[in-house]
Amino acid sequence: MIDPLDRLIAHDEIRQLVARYAVAVDSRDIDGLCDLFVRDVQVGRSSGREALHRDFSTQLRAVGRTILNVGTQAIDLVDADRATGTVYCKGEIEVDGALVHQAILYDDTYERRDGRWLFVRRVHELWYGAPVGQDPLGLPPAEWPKRAVGMGTVPERWASWRSFWSE
Repeated sequence: MIDPLDRLIAHDEIRQLVARYAVAVDSRDIDGLCDLFVRDVQVGRSSGREALHRDFSTQLRAVGRTILNVGTQAIDLVDADRATGTVYCKGEIEVDGALVHQAILYDDTYERRDGRWLFVRRVHELWYGAPVGQDPLGLPPAEWPKRAVGMGTVPERWASWRSFWSE
């Protein structure tokens, strides 16, 4: 039996892990993203964070901007150091110069190693992907707070985003 306080702490740390994944993907912080996984993570027929780095770099170069918004999350603790989870995510993904909405389901396996919760496995599934009604990518700058409609400053303000695309 897991102590109720330990259960709450584990749930909070796993929720933070999932949130950090979304921010790392959106900012193209590939090193930070890979650091969220166990060192011996399976990546197809390869394993390890170097293989994961190559895989994420390839996948994320195939799309432009991403905006991942994590929603519903169910966490099931197997024991004090292992858990599984189901995570719902709404994404806006730039594909071929236009945004699409995606409803994403992540099927996760987590482990706590050296006192830190990490992904062992993350399966990305899709309910759907559909074009955005009005594509905001062609709008003039919003210049917030002057105007609420238009393009903003993110993701270009992130150094990791600029570095990712300059390679």
